[in-house]
Amino acid sequence: MFRGDDARFARECKMQNAKCKMHSLPRRLLFAFCILHFAFLLTACRQKMANQPRYDPLEPSDFFADGMSARPRIPGTVARGELAMDPVMATGKMNGQDVDGFPMAIDAAALNRGQERFNIYCTPCHGRTGDGNGMIPSRGYRHPPSFHTDTLRNAKTGHFFDVMTNGFGSMPSYAQQIPVADRWKIVAYIRALQLSQNGTMNDVPPDQRATLGGAK
Repeated sequence: MFRGDDARFARECKMQNAKCKMHSLPRRLLFAFCILHFAFLLTACRQKMANQPRYDPLEPSDFFADGMSARPRIPGTVARGELAMDPVMATGKMNGQDVDGFPMAIDAAALNRGQERFNIYCTPCHGRTGDGNGMIPSRGYRHPPSFHTDTLRNAKTGHFFDVMTNGFGSMPSYAQQIPVADRWKIVAYIRALQLSQNGTMNDVPPDQRATLGGAK
């Protein structure tokens, strides 16, 4: 048996416990609701476009008669960004004939860029000086002609651009690897190589001849 004060204290404790239980119930419900809501959001975040039926690259297809899922371009259409605004720049030709000269300004920076691209893409076959004695021909591949023959020294710049663009003989096209502007810069560097390998003292400015070690 509790005495008077103890009995009142016990009743108050029971009342407080009941209130705490009443307050804790909504919190538990709120917590459970948040968990369920978060789980629902996770299921709603699926990328349905990523999961839709599709063909992977080079995957065969039984829908098209040729068995290929990749469809060829419709004749007469041009992809965005592929329209040649300057035909000479894009083809190296005018009225079906190779052009001579360059459709863009050629300065020291352009020559340096051409040398860099030439060393990456051309030297394996053509060699550093363009003599055709690169590493690949020395291992049995067909030797390309030297850039220093009379035929190629007299060839127009459009010829070199066309060969890089479309390939020639054993040489494949490099249009995918080398952008249009870089192809012209490589042509400019080829001209510099031809000049360096076939130059004479008369081609050197008089004020610079003394730097050649007494050559006459």
